[in-house]
Amino acid sequence: MDLHQLRERIAQIESEVAASLTKAGSGDAVRGLDNRVLGKEGSLSALITSIKEYPPDQRGQVGKLVNEAKARVKASFEARLAELRAADAQAEASAAGAFDATLPGVAAPMGAVHPVTAVQWEVERLFERLGFTLEAGPEMESEYNNFEALNIPASHPARDMQDTFWLTNGMVLRTHTSPVQHRSMKKFGPPLRVIAPGRCFRYETIDASHENTFHQIEGLLIDRDIGLPHLIALAKMLLTEVMQREVELRVRPGYFPFVEPGLEIDMNCRICGGKGCPTCKNSGWVEVLPAGMVHPNVLRAGSIDPDEWSGFAFGLGLTRLAMMKYGIRDIRVLNSGDLRATVSPVRLGGPIVWEKSA
Repeated sequence: MDLHQLRERIAQIESEVAASLTKAGSGDAVRGLDNRVLGKEGSLSALITSIKEYPPDQRGQVGKLVNEAKARVKASFEARLAELRAADAQAEASAAGAFDATLPGVAAPMGAVHPVTAVQWEVERLFERLGFTLEAGPEMESEYNNFEALNIPASHPARDMQDTFWLTNGMVLRTHTSPVQHRSMKKFGPPLRVIAPGRCFRYETIDASHENTFHQIEGLLIDRDIGLPHLIALAKMLLTEVMQREVELRVRPGYFPFVEPGLEIDMNCRICGGKGCPTCKNSGWVEVLPAGMVHPNVLRAGSIDPDEWSGFAFGLGLTRLAMMKYGIRDIRVLNSGDLRATVSPVRLGGPIVWEKSA
């Protein structure tokens, strides 16, 4: 192909592009045409690769002719895309009606429900339907209520299980919501059904499943002829309803001074599907509900006769339950305040739907 034939070929390509752009009704059509003409194997790009076929003294002129043509074609593509965008904007404006610049703006949402709060509300609604009373207790507790009334005297080795924030006034930041058990027994007497949501504090090493500040819901049911089957059935119903799916439980013995016998009720880890991950310490299970039958000494401290009454208690870990419900891998992001690291709500009112933040 000589220079004259090259010019004719370029003119033919530009003419074909102009005709095709007239018919292109969408951005995708324009971009497809762009690829066929200016792409790596496009018709104009092929002319560049043929430069080596020309005599050395003509190659500069060939390159100039082809590059000028590519610039013109590219400009025509951009112009057509701008026309299509303007047409789309006009169509949207027509569909939405005339824009009134005097209308007040729509305020952006100023926040959302925290995942732990959302789960707490679900649990509270469930227990209210079951006839439980909602109680609260102080976060700064006496040593007696936090330990001794729960069968943990000063010399008891279980004190070492709960690394405690001691305050200068002799009080402690409560290490669990269990002190509300004692307060409720004194306040109501038997029979009683009580739940107590609240924040707890422990001076411990922070990792993917442990924080020094976390949320629990304490549960206490005292009546006649209460046994472990009632406790396990309640745990199964509670976790299944909150998770909105069938939950596999693992029940194993556990030691807590204020219950006898004590249980560790674990659920299968949603993060890894039971395969093992840092959240579940590679076990496939997450402890969410330590529980057991209320120890006779705790009943006596609450002025309840253990020969006449029995009951169970549990400390539902709201923070870990929120992690399982919403697929949050690391407990630390829940207190971080960094929205990039956690989840954000996309719809409120009814069931809450969550998606990862951008």
